[in-house]
Amino acid sequence: MTDTNALVKVEHLTKAFGSHVVLRDISETIQTGEKICIIGPSGSGKSTFLRCLNLLEIPTSGTITFDGTEITSDKTDINKIRQQMGMVFQHFNLFPNKTVRRNITLAPVRTGLMNQEEADEEATRLLERVNLADKADAYPASLSGGQKQRIAIVRALAMRPKLMLFDEPTSALDPEMVGEVLGVMKELADDGMTMAIVTHEMGFAREVASRVLFIEEGVVMEQGTPEKVFGSPENPRLQDFLSKVL
Repeated sequence: MTDTNALVKVEHLTKAFGSHVVLRDISETIQTGEKICIIGPSGSGKSTFLRCLNLLEIPTSGTITFDGTEITSDKTDINKIRQQMGMVFQHFNLFPNKTVRRNITLAPVRTGLMNQEEADEEATRLLERVNLADKADAYPASLSGGQKQRIAIVRALAMRPKLMLFDEPTSALDPEMVGEVLGVMKELADDGMTMAIVTHEMGFAREVASRVLFIEEGVVMEQGTPEKVFGSPENPRLQDFLSKVL
């Protein structure tokens, strides 16, 4: 692939926890506007790969470049870089003692991206977008799982990121709540947001991804368009995996 539009460039990424090697020599690029869905069995290294992209996990070796800056360099202020990467976790990670509005406005104001008035306006706009404007003054404990996750997505969007990272965003949700979160993610994809998504939702990956990566034992075993990966998989491990999940 060409690197001219590469927002993220991963070169020879390896990650080990002690003697346990989780990722093995992965080299990948994510182009601006791409929607990458990362699939594979539990324990294959998917979430670790995603968390390495914003250095929530520090690579054992290899380099990661984001928007032209090598973030694995000691000279890089990773907190500045993370402001341009939205991250949505499995378990929401909202501040329980702050209202929904405050959860959303805290980072934009604290980092100087917006003043409080601008951040409040942005929060209102984003909450309307996900049909939760009436929850602005509520606390997370009063929300359903699906509502919490939509708020977590809005909180990440409030920083106007160049890249959104989703780590199994629906796996902690009741089945009837999955659709409302995937709906928001589909809208983001349609709007052209660059996204990397670890997911078990194969229908979503098939519909939204521009490219699907299948990771097994810390290696990208196969990748391609959803049509290719789901329709005519070549790798025997991928064939076996899909036979169990589709």
